[in-house]
Amino acid sequence: MIKRELYMRRIRPFIGTELIKVMTGIRRSGKSVMLELIKQELIESGVNSTNFISINFEDMNYTHLQTAQALHDEITKRAADIEGKVYLFFDEIQEVKDWEKCVNSFRVSLDCDIYITGSNAKLLSGELATYLGGRYVEFVIYPFSFAEFMELYRPIAPEDSIQKCFQKYLLSGGMPYLANIRYADEPSKQYLHDLFNSVQLKDIIKRNKIRDVDLLERIIAYVISNVGSTFSATSLAKFLKSEQRTVAPETILNYIKYCCDAYLFYQVKREDLQGKQILSVGEKYYIADHGIREAVFGGNMKDINLILENIVYLELLRRGYNVTVGKTGDKEIDFVCDKRGEKLYVQVTYLLAADETVEREFGVYNHIRDNYPKYVVSLDEFDMSRNGIKHRNIRDFLLMNEWN
Repeated sequence: MIKRELYMRRIRPFIGTELIKVMTGIRRSGKSVMLELIKQELIESGVNSTNFISINFEDMNYTHLQTAQALHDEITKRAADIEGKVYLFFDEIQEVKDWEKCVNSFRVSLDCDIYITGSNAKLLSGELATYLGGRYVEFVIYPFSFAEFMELYRPIAPEDSIQKCFQKYLLSGGMPYLANIRYADEPSKQYLHDLFNSVQLKDIIKRNKIRDVDLLERIIAYVISNVGSTFSATSLAKFLKSEQRTVAPETILNYIKYCCDAYLFYQVKREDLQGKQILSVGEKYYIADHGIREAVFGGNMKDINLILENIVYLELLRRGYNVTVGKTGDKEIDFVCDKRGEKLYVQVTYLLAADETVEREFGVYNHIRDNYPKYVVSLDEFDMSRNGIKHRNIRDFLLMNEWN
């Protein structure tokens, strides 16, 4: 178990407070491990583990607790036997019907500290916002960054160069469980394939009662093969029509939204940097884990440009940036990032092999007059920084502590 300090640093200030700590993210991204890490810290700070009540709602043993009333009665009964503060850990809480009612009730009636995880973005919308308005903090848990991957992969392959390690990361991705099977090729592929099927079935099809599974599969395949490319629901509708499937753009948007709610995809909006407005057409989508893409559809090395973009995009999210695609005149900047007013611009490319590539990648910044850091990131080994624009090898960029 690695410490995942990036998340612990954010969660630590809220440990012991009355705010409900909510961890969300794609299935198997390590949310349960975060609960274990929090328990460890509590024990180290002197809390007795007999004060913990932990329930994983995907465990069949707890099926009888999957309604608000049943869960409320059970926890109230168990808490009565505990002296002092009670620490509640609920894994995959979305399996409990009306869970927000009983969680809110615990907050009011018990001396408790509450931690919950869930695999759906809708967990914190609608009803819950009403019940818990302003009384929770959310942390999105992502698959491993390259730095976290290295922490576990290095001991398995101590002889491998950093280039070789990065190549492994390009194909395997960052799902935590792969370390348990030592990143062996076939078992890893099998695991990621099954994980993908489970996200599709449990978190998308069942949750949204989708009847036309064939259509959903086609849409997912299209989005996955076009990660990082701008497309619209209308262009996707045209593509499906060519495959003899007539479907309204609204349906396509709904299906893609269900995938985003399950954290399979992330949508990135485009922003006009001159007019300072968000553009309503042609968003981009990235996949939560590029290893899933390789296992299910293949082609990560063929589409390496898009995969590098995908990896950088998720690293930006991990570090707490809001990200848009920047449009300036007829040029596009891959990522315009903002964290509490601090800005950062990142352009990602495979190799700066030809003069025109160098001109294109650095040239996108010509009209940006501010003094925020501007990066061009690629797989080149030599530093080609110029005109105040920093060039970094992607591995170094991902392993840097600060980008300022």
